[in-house]
Amino acid sequence: MVLNYIWVAFFVIAFIVALIRLLFMGDTEIFTELVNSTFDSSKNAFEISLGLTGVLALWLGIMKIGENSGMINSLSRWLSPLFCRLFPDIPKGHPAMGSIFMNLSANMLGLDNAATPLGLKAMKELQELNPKKDTATNPMIMFLVMNTSGLILIPVSIMMYRAQMGAAQPTDIFIPTLLTTTISTLVGVAAVSISQRLNLFCKPVLILVGCIALFFSALIWLFVRVGRDEMGTYSTLAANIILFSIILLFIVWGLRKKINVYDAFIEGAKEGFSTAVRIIPYLVAFLVGIAVFRASGAMDMLVNGIGYLVGLCGIDTSFVGALPTALMKSLSGSAANGLMIDTMKEYGADSFVGRMSCIARGASDTTFYILAVYFGSVGISRTRNAVTCGLIADFSGIIAAIIISYLFFAR
Repeated sequence: MVLNYIWVAFFVIAFIVALIRLLFMGDTEIFTELVNSTFDSSKNAFEISLGLTGVLALWLGIMKIGENSGMINSLSRWLSPLFCRLFPDIPKGHPAMGSIFMNLSANMLGLDNAATPLGLKAMKELQELNPKKDTATNPMIMFLVMNTSGLILIPVSIMMYRAQMGAAQPTDIFIPTLLTTTISTLVGVAAVSISQRLNLFCKPVLILVGCIALFFSALIWLFVRVGRDEMGTYSTLAANIILFSIILLFIVWGLRKKINVYDAFIEGAKEGFSTAVRIIPYLVAFLVGIAVFRASGAMDMLVNGIGYLVGLCGIDTSFVGALPTALMKSLSGSAANGLMIDTMKEYGADSFVGRMSCIARGASDTTFYILAVYFGSVGISRTRNAVTCGLIADFSGIIAAIIISYLFFAR
Protein backbone atom coordinates (compact mmCIF):
# COMPACT_ATOMS: atom_id res chain seq x y z
CA MET A 1 0.00 0.00 0.00
CA VAL A 2 2.87 2.41 0.79
CA LEU A 3 4.44 1.77 -2.62
CA ASN A 4 1.06 2.58 -4.17
CA TYR A 5 0.92 6.00 -2.50
CA ILE A 6 4.54 6.79 -3.35
CA TRP A 7 4.07 5.79 -7.00
CA VAL A 8 0.96 7.97 -7.36
CA ALA A 9 2.76 10.85 -5.61
CA PHE A 10 5.51 10.80 -8.25
CA PHE A 11 2.98 11.51 -11.00
CA VAL A 12 0.86 14.01 -9.08
CA ILE A 13 3.85 16.07 -7.95
CA ALA A 14 5.39 15.91 -11.44
CA PHE A 15 2.14 17.17 -13.00
CA ILE A 16 1.77 20.06 -10.52
CA VAL A 17 5.38 21.17 -10.96
CA ALA A 18 5.14 20.90 -14.74
CA LEU A 19 1.91 22.93 -14.74
CA ILE A 20 3.56 25.65 -12.64
CA ARG A 21 6.50 25.77 -15.04
CA LEU A 22 4.13 26.07 -18.00
CA LEU A 23 1.86 28.77 -16.54
CA PHE A 24 4.37 30.92 -14.67
CA MET A 25 7.64 30.29 -16.50
CA GLY A 26 6.37 29.77 -20.03
CA ASP A 27 8.16 26.43 -20.39
CA THR A 28 6.17 25.01 -23.31
CA GLU A 29 8.47 21.99 -23.66
CA ILE A 30 7.97 20.61 -20.16
CA PHE A 31 5.08 18.25 -20.95
CA THR A 32 6.94 17.02 -24.03
CA GLU A 33 9.86 16.19 -21.74
CA LEU A 34 7.54 14.39 -19.34
CA VAL A 35 6.03 12.24 -22.08
CA ASN A 36 9.44 11.48 -23.59
CA SER A 37 10.72 10.46 -20.17
CA THR A 38 7.93 7.87 -19.87
CA PHE A 39 8.90 6.28 -23.20
CA ASP A 40 12.62 6.33 -22.44
CA SER A 41 12.22 4.88 -18.95
CA SER A 42 9.83 2.16 -20.16
CA LYS A 43 12.39 1.12 -22.75
CA ASN A 44 15.12 1.26 -20.10
CA ALA A 45 13.09 -0.95 -17.75
CA PHE A 46 12.66 -3.59 -20.43
CA GLU A 47 16.35 -3.46 -21.34
CA ILE A 48 17.31 -3.87 -17.68
CA SER A 49 15.04 -6.90 -17.35
CA LEU A 50 16.32 -8.33 -20.63
CA GLY A 51 19.91 -7.87 -19.53
CA LEU A 52 19.09 -9.47 -16.21
CA THR A 53 17.63 -12.59 -17.84
CA GLY A 54 20.99 -14.18 -18.59
CA VAL A 55 22.40 -13.36 -15.15
CA LEU A 56 19.28 -14.73 -13.45
CA ALA A 57 19.45 -17.92 -15.51
CA LEU A 58 23.12 -18.39 -14.62
CA TRP A 59 22.87 -17.82 -10.88
CA LEU A 60 19.57 -19.56 -10.28
CA GLY A 61 21.02 -22.50 -12.20
CA ILE A 62 24.06 -22.52 -9.89
CA MET A 63 21.78 -22.20 -6.86
CA LYS A 64 19.71 -25.17 -8.06
CA ILE A 65 22.90 -27.25 -8.10
CA GLY A 66 23.57 -26.18 -4.53
CA GLU A 67 20.00 -26.95 -3.53
CA ASN A 68 19.94 -30.46 -5.10
CA SER A 69 23.39 -31.31 -3.71
CA GLY A 70 22.48 -30.28 -0.16
CA MET A 71 25.06 -27.49 -0.02
CA ILE A 72 22.41 -24.84 0.70
CA ASN A 73 21.11 -26.91 3.61
CA SER A 74 24.67 -27.18 4.97
CA LEU A 75 25.06 -23.41 4.79
CA SER A 76 21.75 -22.82 6.53
CA ARG A 77 22.70 -25.15 9.39
CA TRP A 78 26.06 -23.41 9.80
CA LEU A 79 24.41 -19.98 9.91
CA SER A 80 21.52 -21.06 12.07
CA PRO A 81 22.75 -19.57 15.43
CA LEU A 82 23.05 -16.07 13.95
CA PHE A 83 20.21 -16.03 11.44
CA CYS A 84 17.76 -17.55 13.89
CA ARG A 85 18.11 -14.31 15.86
CA LEU A 86 17.63 -12.07 12.83
CA PHE A 87 15.01 -14.28 11.16
CA PRO A 88 13.24 -16.14 13.99
CA ASP A 89 10.24 -16.99 11.78
CA ILE A 90 12.33 -19.06 9.36
CA PRO A 91 12.43 -22.75 10.39
CA LYS A 92 15.82 -24.01 11.45
CA GLY A 93 17.72 -25.53 8.54
CA HIS A 94 15.50 -24.00 5.86
CA PRO A 95 17.33 -23.40 2.53
CA ALA A 96 16.30 -19.73 2.58
CA MET A 97 19.04 -19.18 5.17
CA GLY A 98 21.72 -20.23 2.69
CA SER A 99 20.25 -18.10 -0.11
CA ILE A 100 20.11 -15.04 2.16
CA PHE A 101 23.74 -15.55 3.16
CA MET A 102 24.86 -15.87 -0.47
CA ASN A 103 22.93 -12.72 -1.44
CA LEU A 104 24.32 -10.62 1.40
CA SER A 105 27.85 -11.86 0.70
CA ALA A 106 27.56 -10.87 -2.97
CA ASN A 107 26.26 -7.44 -1.95
CA MET A 108 29.14 -6.86 0.45
CA LEU A 109 31.63 -7.65 -2.31
CA GLY A 110 29.87 -5.20 -4.63
CA LEU A 111 28.81 -7.98 -7.03
CA ASP A 112 25.46 -6.48 -8.02
CA ASN A 113 24.81 -8.81 -10.95
CA ALA A 114 25.33 -11.84 -8.75
CA ALA A 115 23.43 -10.46 -5.75
CA THR A 116 20.11 -9.81 -7.51
CA PRO A 117 19.33 -13.36 -8.67
CA LEU A 118 20.46 -14.75 -5.33
CA GLY A 119 18.13 -12.30 -3.59
CA LEU A 120 15.22 -13.27 -5.85
CA LYS A 121 15.90 -16.91 -5.04
CA ALA A 122 15.77 -16.11 -1.33
CA MET A 123 12.50 -14.20 -1.78
CA LYS A 124 10.92 -17.15 -3.56
CA GLU A 125 11.90 -19.46 -0.70
CA LEU A 126 10.62 -16.98 1.89
CA GLN A 127 7.34 -16.73 -0.02
CA GLU A 128 6.89 -20.51 0.36
CA LEU A 129 6.72 -19.91 4.13
CA ASN A 130 4.29 -17.00 3.77
CA PRO A 131 0.71 -17.75 4.93
CA LYS A 132 -0.59 -14.51 3.33
CA LYS A 133 0.82 -14.47 -0.18
CA ASP A 134 0.14 -10.77 -0.80
CA THR A 135 1.63 -9.52 2.49
CA ALA A 136 5.31 -9.16 3.41
CA THR A 137 6.46 -11.32 6.31
CA ASN A 138 8.90 -10.27 9.05
CA PRO A 139 11.83 -12.19 7.49
CA MET A 140 11.14 -10.56 4.11
CA ILE A 141 11.25 -7.10 5.65
CA MET A 142 14.48 -7.78 7.54
CA PHE A 143 16.07 -9.29 4.43
CA LEU A 144 15.09 -6.41 2.15
CA VAL A 145 16.16 -3.71 4.60
CA MET A 146 19.55 -5.42 4.89
CA ASN A 147 19.69 -5.21 1.08
CA THR A 148 18.53 -1.60 0.80
CA SER A 149 20.97 -0.45 3.49
CA GLY A 150 23.62 -1.59 1.02
CA LEU A 151 26.58 -2.76 3.12
CA ILE A 152 29.46 -2.75 0.61
CA LEU A 153 32.95 -3.58 1.84
CA ILE A 154 34.73 -2.59 -1.36
CA PRO A 155 33.06 0.14 -3.51
CA VAL A 156 34.83 -0.92 -6.70
CA SER A 157 32.48 0.77 -9.18
CA ILE A 158 32.58 4.12 -7.35
CA MET A 159 36.37 4.10 -7.26
CA MET A 160 36.37 3.24 -10.98
CA TYR A 161 34.15 6.25 -11.76
CA ARG A 162 36.46 8.49 -9.73
CA ALA A 163 39.46 7.26 -11.72
CA GLN A 164 37.64 7.96 -15.00
CA MET A 165 36.81 11.49 -13.82
CA GLY A 166 40.49 12.21 -13.16
CA ALA A 167 40.66 11.92 -9.36
CA ALA A 168 44.23 12.14 -8.08
CA GLN A 169 43.52 9.37 -5.56
CA PRO A 170 40.40 7.44 -6.65
CA THR A 171 40.41 5.27 -3.53
CA ASP A 172 40.45 8.11 -1.00
CA ILE A 173 36.70 7.60 -0.41
CA PHE A 174 37.19 3.93 0.53
CA ILE A 175 37.27 4.24 4.33
CA PRO A 176 34.62 7.02 4.54
CA THR A 177 32.25 4.98 2.35
CA LEU A 178 32.88 1.86 4.42
CA LEU A 179 32.06 3.71 7.64
CA THR A 180 28.96 5.32 6.12
CA THR A 181 27.43 2.16 4.70
CA THR A 182 28.11 0.32 7.97
CA ILE A 183 26.17 2.96 9.90
CA SER A 184 23.30 2.74 7.40
CA THR A 185 23.13 -1.05 7.75
CA LEU A 186 23.28 -1.03 11.55
CA VAL A 187 20.52 1.59 11.75
CA GLY A 188 18.36 -0.33 9.26
CA VAL A 189 18.72 -3.61 11.15
CA ALA A 190 18.05 -1.83 14.44
CA ALA A 191 14.88 -0.20 13.03
CA VAL A 192 13.51 -3.57 11.87
CA SER A 193 14.52 -5.24 15.14
CA ILE A 194 12.66 -2.63 17.17
CA SER A 195 9.54 -2.89 15.02
CA GLN A 196 9.61 -6.70 15.23
CA ARG A 197 10.67 -6.73 18.90
CA LEU A 198 13.81 -8.78 18.28
CA ASN A 199 16.46 -9.06 20.98
CA LEU A 200 19.86 -8.70 19.32
CA PHE A 201 21.89 -8.50 22.54
CA CYS A 202 22.88 -12.15 22.36
CA LYS A 203 26.11 -14.08 21.93
CA PRO A 204 25.87 -14.89 18.17
CA VAL A 205 25.08 -11.30 17.21
CA LEU A 206 27.74 -9.83 19.50
CA ILE A 207 30.32 -12.25 18.07
CA LEU A 208 29.34 -11.16 14.54
CA VAL A 209 29.69 -7.49 15.45
CA GLY A 210 33.12 -8.23 16.93
CA CYS A 211 34.19 -10.09 13.79
CA ILE A 212 32.96 -7.21 11.61
CA ALA A 213 34.96 -4.77 13.73
CA LEU A 214 38.09 -6.90 13.36
CA PHE A 215 37.53 -7.25 9.63
CA PHE A 216 37.11 -3.51 9.21
CA SER A 217 40.28 -2.96 11.21
CA ALA A 218 42.13 -5.37 8.92
CA LEU A 219 40.79 -3.58 5.83
CA ILE A 220 41.87 -0.21 7.17
CA TRP A 221 45.32 -1.63 7.99
CA LEU A 222 45.58 -3.04 4.45
CA PHE A 223 44.43 0.26 3.01
CA VAL A 224 47.20 2.08 4.87
CA ARG A 225 49.89 -0.43 3.90
CA VAL A 226 48.96 -0.90 0.23
CA GLY A 227 49.31 1.95 -2.24
CA ARG A 228 46.06 3.76 -2.95
CA ASP A 229 46.40 3.19 -6.68
CA GLU A 230 46.80 -0.55 -6.14
CA MET A 231 43.85 -0.89 -3.79
CA GLY A 232 41.21 -0.81 -6.55
CA THR A 233 43.09 -3.43 -8.58
CA TYR A 234 43.49 -5.78 -5.62
CA SER A 235 39.87 -5.40 -4.48
CA THR A 236 38.54 -6.12 -8.00
CA LEU A 237 40.79 -9.14 -8.35
CA ALA A 238 39.77 -10.51 -4.95
CA ALA A 239 36.07 -10.07 -5.71
CA ASN A 240 36.34 -11.87 -9.06
CA ILE A 241 38.37 -14.74 -7.59
CA ILE A 242 35.78 -15.21 -4.84
CA LEU A 243 32.92 -15.08 -7.36
CA PHE A 244 34.40 -17.72 -9.68
CA SER A 245 35.41 -19.86 -6.69
CA ILE A 246 31.77 -19.91 -5.54
CA ILE A 247 30.62 -21.14 -8.96
CA LEU A 248 33.30 -23.84 -9.04
CA LEU A 249 32.58 -24.88 -5.45
CA PHE A 250 28.89 -25.46 -6.19
CA ILE A 251 29.69 -27.55 -9.28
CA VAL A 252 32.35 -29.65 -7.52
CA TRP A 253 30.07 -30.16 -4.51
CA GLY A 254 27.32 -31.37 -6.86
CA LEU A 255 29.70 -33.82 -8.54
CA ARG A 256 30.85 -35.05 -5.15
CA LYS A 257 27.24 -35.73 -4.20
CA LYS A 258 26.80 -37.56 -7.54
CA ILE A 259 23.97 -35.42 -8.92
CA ASN A 260 23.52 -34.47 -12.57
CA VAL A 261 24.83 -30.92 -12.33
CA TYR A 262 23.95 -30.07 -15.92
CA ASP A 263 20.29 -31.03 -15.57
CA ALA A 264 20.09 -29.24 -12.22
CA PHE A 265 21.55 -26.10 -13.79
CA ILE A 266 19.05 -26.18 -16.68
CA GLU A 267 16.16 -26.58 -14.23
CA GLY A 268 17.26 -23.54 -12.23
CA ALA A 269 18.00 -21.50 -15.37
CA LYS A 270 14.39 -21.97 -16.52
CA GLU A 271 13.24 -20.42 -13.25
CA GLY A 272 15.59 -17.48 -13.91
CA PHE A 273 13.95 -16.77 -17.26
CA SER A 274 10.41 -16.81 -15.84
CA THR A 275 11.49 -14.57 -12.95
CA ALA A 276 12.97 -11.99 -15.32
CA VAL A 277 9.71 -11.83 -17.27
CA ARG A 278 7.68 -11.52 -14.07
CA ILE A 279 9.50 -8.41 -12.82
CA ILE A 280 9.12 -6.36 -16.03
CA PRO A 281 5.79 -4.68 -15.04
CA TYR A 282 7.17 -3.67 -11.64
CA LEU A 283 10.33 -2.22 -13.16
CA VAL A 284 8.36 -0.27 -15.77
CA ALA A 285 6.02 1.16 -13.12
CA PHE A 286 8.70 2.53 -10.83
CA LEU A 287 11.24 3.65 -13.39
CA VAL A 288 8.53 5.64 -15.21
CA GLY A 289 7.43 7.25 -11.92
CA ILE A 290 11.00 8.19 -11.05
CA ALA A 291 11.65 9.52 -14.56
CA VAL A 292 8.69 11.93 -14.59
CA PHE A 293 9.59 13.12 -11.09
CA ARG A 294 13.06 14.03 -12.31
CA ALA A 295 11.99 15.44 -15.67
CA SER A 296 9.46 17.79 -14.07
CA GLY A 297 12.18 19.49 -12.03
CA ALA A 298 10.66 18.39 -8.72
CA MET A 299 13.97 16.85 -7.61
CA ASP A 300 15.84 20.11 -8.26
CA MET A 301 13.20 22.07 -6.35
CA LEU A 302 13.49 19.70 -3.40
CA VAL A 303 17.28 20.01 -3.25
CA ASN A 304 17.23 23.80 -3.61
CA GLY A 305 14.58 24.04 -0.90
CA ILE A 306 16.71 22.01 1.49
CA GLY A 307 19.70 24.21 0.73
CA TYR A 308 17.67 27.36 1.43
CA LEU A 309 16.38 26.04 4.77
CA VAL A 310 19.85 24.93 5.83
CA GLY A 311 21.21 28.34 4.95
CA LEU A 312 18.56 30.04 7.09
CA CYS A 313 19.77 28.01 10.06
CA GLY A 314 23.28 29.36 9.59
CA ILE A 315 24.70 25.94 8.73
CA ASP A 316 27.36 25.50 6.06
CA THR A 317 25.69 24.58 2.76
CA SER A 318 28.73 23.13 1.00
CA PHE A 319 27.16 19.68 1.06
CA VAL A 320 24.00 20.72 -0.83
CA GLY A 321 25.64 20.11 -4.21
CA ALA A 322 25.88 16.39 -3.37
CA LEU A 323 22.25 16.05 -2.25
CA PRO A 324 20.85 15.15 -5.70
CA THR A 325 23.00 12.01 -5.69
CA ALA A 326 22.13 11.27 -2.05
CA LEU A 327 18.39 11.57 -2.66
CA MET A 328 18.34 9.85 -6.06
CA LYS A 329 20.14 6.72 -4.85
CA SER A 330 16.97 5.61 -3.08
CA LEU A 331 15.08 5.80 -6.38
CA SER A 332 17.45 4.70 -9.12
CA GLY A 333 20.99 3.37 -9.06
CA SER A 334 21.80 4.33 -12.67
CA ALA A 335 20.34 7.83 -12.17
CA ALA A 336 22.37 8.23 -8.96
CA ASN A 337 25.51 7.17 -10.83
CA GLY A 338 24.74 9.74 -13.51
CA LEU A 339 24.24 12.49 -10.94
CA MET A 340 27.43 11.46 -9.14
CA ILE A 341 29.39 11.73 -12.38
CA ASP A 342 27.76 15.08 -13.20
CA THR A 343 28.66 16.37 -9.74
CA MET A 344 32.31 15.37 -10.14
CA LYS A 345 32.33 16.95 -13.61
CA GLU A 346 30.88 20.22 -12.34
CA TYR A 347 32.76 20.60 -9.05
CA GLY A 348 35.79 18.39 -9.67
CA ALA A 349 36.44 14.80 -8.63
CA ASP A 350 38.71 15.89 -5.77
CA SER A 351 36.44 18.65 -4.50
CA PHE A 352 34.54 18.32 -1.23
CA VAL A 353 31.21 18.04 -3.08
CA GLY A 354 32.64 15.56 -5.59
CA ARG A 355 33.95 13.28 -2.87
CA MET A 356 30.79 13.55 -0.79
CA SER A 357 28.61 12.60 -3.76
CA CYS A 358 30.65 9.39 -4.07
CA ILE A 359 30.36 8.63 -0.35
CA ALA A 360 26.61 9.32 -0.41
CA ARG A 361 26.21 7.02 -3.43
CA GLY A 362 27.87 4.18 -1.55
CA ALA A 363 26.02 4.83 1.73
CA SER A 364 23.02 2.64 0.86
CA ASP A 365 21.32 0.94 -2.07
CA THR A 366 18.37 1.76 -4.34
CA THR A 367 15.51 1.22 -1.88
CA PHE A 368 12.51 1.56 -4.19
CA TYR A 369 14.11 -0.41 -7.01
CA ILE A 370 14.93 -3.30 -4.67
CA LEU A 371 11.50 -3.27 -3.03
CA ALA A 372 9.73 -3.15 -6.41
CA VAL A 373 11.79 -5.95 -7.97
CA TYR A 374 12.02 -8.27 -4.97
CA PHE A 375 8.43 -7.91 -3.81
CA GLY A 376 7.22 -7.92 -7.40
CA SER A 377 8.98 -11.21 -8.13
CA VAL A 378 6.74 -13.00 -5.60
CA GLY A 379 3.59 -10.91 -5.96
CA ILE A 380 3.75 -9.01 -2.65
CA SER A 381 1.49 -5.92 -2.68
CA ARG A 382 1.26 -5.19 1.07
CA THR A 383 4.78 -4.20 2.13
CA ARG A 384 3.93 -3.25 5.75
CA ASN A 385 6.81 -1.20 7.22
CA ALA A 386 9.50 -2.28 4.75
CA VAL A 387 9.54 1.12 3.02
CA THR A 388 9.66 3.00 6.32
CA CYS A 389 12.57 0.98 7.71
CA GLY A 390 14.40 1.17 4.38
CA LEU A 391 14.04 4.94 4.26
CA ILE A 392 15.25 5.22 7.87
CA ALA A 393 18.42 3.39 6.81
CA ASP A 394 18.72 5.67 3.76
CA PHE A 395 18.29 8.83 5.82
CA SER A 396 20.87 7.70 8.37
CA GLY A 397 23.25 6.98 5.49
CA ILE A 398 22.80 10.50 4.11
CA ILE A 399 23.41 12.10 7.54
CA ALA A 400 26.44 9.87 8.11
CA ALA A 401 27.79 10.73 4.64
CA ILE A 402 27.54 14.45 5.40
CA ILE A 403 29.22 14.19 8.81
CA ILE A 404 31.95 11.78 7.72
CA SER A 405 32.68 13.85 4.58
CA TYR A 406 33.24 16.90 6.75
CA LEU A 407 35.50 14.90 9.09
CA PHE A 408 37.64 13.54 6.25
CA PHE A 409 37.62 16.21 3.54
CA ALA A 410 36.42 19.60 4.82
CA ARG A 411 39.05 22.33 4.73
